[in-house]
Amino acid sequence: MASAVIAVVEDEASLRRDLVEYLRGCGFDAVGAKTGRELNDILAAKPVSVAILDVNLPGEDGFTIAARLRETPGIGVIMVTARGSTVDRVVGLEIGADAYMVKPIEMRELEAQVKSLLRRLESAPAHAPVSTAPPAADEEHWTLHATDWSLTSPGGVRVSLTSTEMKLASLLAAQARQPVSRDQISLALYNRRWDPQDRTIDTVVRRLRNKLEKAIGETPPLKSEHGVGYVFSAPVRTV
Repeated sequence: MASAVIAVVEDEASLRRDLVEYLRGCGFDAVGAKTGRELNDILAAKPVSVAILDVNLPGEDGFTIAARLRETPGIGVIMVTARGSTVDRVVGLEIGADAYMVKPIEMRELEAQVKSLLRRLESAPAHAPVSTAPPAADEEHWTLHATDWSLTSPGGVRVSLTSTEMKLASLLAAQARQPVSRDQISLALYNRRWDPQDRTIDTVVRRLRNKLEKAIGETPPLKSEHGVGYVFSAPVRTV
């Protein structure tokens, strides 16, 4: 974890400097950028583990950058912004941010978020649970690929997943066709009990469902189970 590259994309010079210096003091290889273009130069030079993004940036904004980074598996995204409305938070999570923090931020909280996200990034492929029950011969199954964080439909459409989506898909795959509670999902994804006032779980599930639907052109078998949580209603094998 100490050598992980953390890219801080923030156009306010003093805050960018403070964030970079603090993260370096925590043992990370932290680098700063003030625009999406400068982040591209960093990405071309070294493998970035986590990108910390402000929303209001000159040129390409943070939401757009986050959506672009979601096309590259293995990069975690933390939004750090003064825009703290529920709408902005939901937009950030829908786009694919792994965490959303509102300025002014507590440096120790940011450090904890980065470390937590790195642990999830490291553990998602290695600890993806394997479904041992084979699908029935007459059923078409989905395939979860633990090594490259992707899910393939019965029709052969392969969809790349973020670290959070991979952990969610792994949990649902391990209990395919059985309801999984929001509490189980919250513990697996964030190591905390589910709070009924927190819509984060619903947002992550909706993001995954929308991604699958867009890719395969039809409603995926990821459904809500009223009063319980969510269920992946088709058989899944993990490879």
